[in-house]
Amino acid sequence: MSLPIEDLTPRQIVAELDRYIVGQNAAKKAVAVALRNRYRRQQLPADEREDIMPKNILMIGPTGVGKTEIARRLAQLARAPFIKVEATKFTEVGYVGRDVESMIRDLTAAAVRLVEREKAEDVREEAEERAFERLASMLDSDLPVRRRKVAVEPSEDAEMAPVNVFGFSYQAPTEEEEKAAAQRRKRLLKEVRSGKHDQRIVAVEIEEAQNPFVQVFSPQGMEEMGIDTNQMGGHFPSKRHTREVTISSAKEILIAEETKHLIDKTGVTAEAINRAEQTGIIFLDEIDKVASKSGGSGPDVSREGVQRDLLPIIEGSTVATKFGPVRTDHILFIAAGAFHMSKPSDLIPELQGRLPIRVELESLTEQDFRRILHEPKNALSKQYVRLLETEGIKITFSPDAFDAIANLAAAVNEKTENIGARRLHTMMERLLEEILYEAPELPTKEIHIDGVMVEMRLSSLVNNVDASRRIL
Repeated sequence: MSLPIEDLTPRQIVAELDRYIVGQNAAKKAVAVALRNRYRRQQLPADEREDIMPKNILMIGPTGVGKTEIARRLAQLARAPFIKVEATKFTEVGYVGRDVESMIRDLTAAAVRLVEREKAEDVREEAEERAFERLASMLDSDLPVRRRKVAVEPSEDAEMAPVNVFGFSYQAPTEEEEKAAAQRRKRLLKEVRSGKHDQRIVAVEIEEAQNPFVQVFSPQGMEEMGIDTNQMGGHFPSKRHTREVTISSAKEILIAEETKHLIDKTGVTAEAINRAEQTGIIFLDEIDKVASKSGGSGPDVSREGVQRDLLPIIEGSTVATKFGPVRTDHILFIAAGAFHMSKPSDLIPELQGRLPIRVELESLTEQDFRRILHEPKNALSKQYVRLLETEGIKITFSPDAFDAIANLAAAVNEKTENIGARRLHTMMERLLEEILYEAPELPTKEIHIDGVMVEMRLSSLVNNVDASRRIL
């Protein structure tokens, strides 16, 4: 089974990450090498692959500098299953809360959804064809081919005898009638594709699975268990009900239903498990919150217990999921933490050894803020431009506006808590609050934001430390 790891060099991976993330070159290089090593591992003979273990990464840096975004974009590049979990949500086995194995179950579920989306794209064309044919049949049923009523005559050939229904005898359509019906069907199919009948109402049957999921309390905690109704011998039959919808809505309903029928569920599950095992990425955030300086009593006991529970998962074990057993030997773990109150050496030695690559992310500067505002593909300023375009408003930012926003964001981070680039979100929202509120009624459809406007709207809040803490 081929794995969806693209043939990208580390330099190309960093270039792709640069489109979304400003700075942090050391972290980008580390994850680029980790991704490339996975590709290299797949080129080895099967008997040698098992010996190549992933080099898990520990990212150290304050909040809002891009740790999560780097891991998320990396997973998108590799088209790999990815989940982000906080270490603080786990508790030691025996305490109330989620156990560490639940993140493997979550990763497997994410892999199943990923593979299902890919398979759905592969069969989309065929599913559309089937759905359109069903809709054409519905429309054609309004104009049925009338069979000719004939007298009953005895015939030696039973197959050629007219069909007798409740005392009436009918004969199959003639060749001309069948040809006319085929032409009508072809015309209706073309009209359905073109959207000519999109506003017409049709009745469609929708399948609704009964009790697809139940919640159970197991020794591992509260978990979601899936029931495959196809394997229950009909004990949980699907419920079908009829809904009247427009043909436009019926298209999507029927395409989704046909897609479901075309996809091999067993194959999806097998590929998803393989994808999770070989290319899965788990971003374990706030790892510093379970680090403790001493193994005394109280909460420190549970924190150290979480670390010890993480060890077999990161080192390699088999976890039971509702889709089947999943091995964690080759899952890439990227742990991250600010380490303000603790340091990496406060983690238990065994866990430190499972995170051999250490990357320290730098705090963002005023210049970084300025670049974040307009350089990335999903830059904040570009997001607001697209949002306001839906109201017919064209908004532009001058270079000195970016300078002013970056300067004020850096000032607030210095005076209050340093939350990194997340400060820009609050600054931009406060700056554009009135415009966003009044956009539908604004007579002016072109708005220009410059440094003077930024200073006028935000400087008073920035200079007032108490207001900054509450608002910004």
